[in-house]
Amino acid sequence: MAAYRRGLTQSLRRIYVINSTRVANGRVQSEPTAVRGIHILQSVNTTTQGNSKQLLQRWAPTPSIQQARSMFIQTQDTPNPNSLKFIPGVPVLDQGGTVDFPSARTAHNSPLARLLFRIDGVKGVFFGSDFITITKVDDDTTEWAVLKPEIYATIMDFFTSGLPVMTDEQPAADTEIHEDDDETVAMIKELLDTRIRPTVQEDGGDIVYMGFEDGIVKLKMQGACTSCPSSVLTLKSGVQNMLQFYVPEVIGVEQIEDEADHVTSEEFDKLEKKLGEEPT
Repeated sequence: MAAYRRGLTQSLRRIYVINSTRVANGRVQSEPTAVRGIHILQSVNTTTQGNSKQLLQRWAPTPSIQQARSMFIQTQDTPNPNSLKFIPGVPVLDQGGTVDFPSARTAHNSPLARLLFRIDGVKGVFFGSDFITITKVDDDTTEWAVLKPEIYATIMDFFTSGLPVMTDEQPAADTEIHEDDDETVAMIKELLDTRIRPTVQEDGGDIVYMGFEDGIVKLKMQGACTSCPSSVLTLKSGVQNMLQFYVPEVIGVEQIEDEADHVTSEEFDKLEKKLGEEPT
């Protein structure tokens, strides 16, 4: 079930790179893997044990280096096995300080944090002046060997894009969770805001939550998605399937159009009919 869920949530985003591991003498070792010009080199920490007594060593991070294009990204272990420190070699927060994103909903003002939360298995993101700490979910099905390559690629692509790490963007009002929202509505808003909306925005549009009634989620498509021929397919095959998988109470989705949308659709239909009647 966990594997199926991971596959479903990854269907709305592209997967960048893969990495492979092997087990030798009871130890997991990472094999350098070259994918699309990206070379990943990881290190394995070892402990020393004497014959008469165990030598207790002070914890010290052992960096591994990943080279991608012209960017070197180092990783360091932390005392928490579910958290890993990524050092991109460039400033993360120009003004210094730190910013904590304990969940995807808190990442509305950071394009980089939103991209990292879209990686299945990422639970938390933390920015320092020159590092990024990623915390993964604590389960046996989420391994760093699987997460690290995609985290590398996401960080690399972001910093080469020149986009700001932090913005003044405010959270979307339509998916804000209110005190009177029940658990079902809260889950729908959470999925729309963290999983679905970022993908729709990549295509130049947006999706707005309009309500939930009798098992039907009412949504409004905006921007490039308003009159897009594939908008119905997006709603049914993408949005509806994901909502139904995580929220069993969802029976279906319905696209809501306002008066301006109806006028636009009618004018478009008239123009299309007129063009069809003209002799060729």
